[in-house]
Amino acid sequence: MAWFDVCSADDLQPDSGVCALVAGQQVAVFYMPKENAVYAIGNYDPFGKANVLSRGLIGDIGGRPVVASPLYKQHFNLETGSCLEDETVSIPTYPVRIADGRVHINIGEGL
Repeated sequence: MAWFDVCSADDLQPDSGVCALVAGQQVAVFYMPKENAVYAIGNYDPFGKANVLSRGLIGDIGGRPVVASPLYKQHFNLETGSCLEDETVSIPTYPVRIADGRVHINIGEGL
């Protein structure tokens, strides 16, 4: 497994997203402190055709953590990458962990 050290955990914004360049790919990283969860997905919005998902609003729908694209408002499941409005569309998700105060993302295992 190829884990990439991305940033300090202190760089994460609570209940929001940040974008990181990991192995040449834009990755949106979301931190949800109430759930003690961190998610990493591809930053590219396949509907809006732009790298903007890190700027989307996060929350949950039916108990599933989601991000709403800031462009056309489609919701993407942060765990699976599937689009709630169109199940034929999905975005990559990546394993993410925090170790020794650092955020690590594994790009090699994108779903």
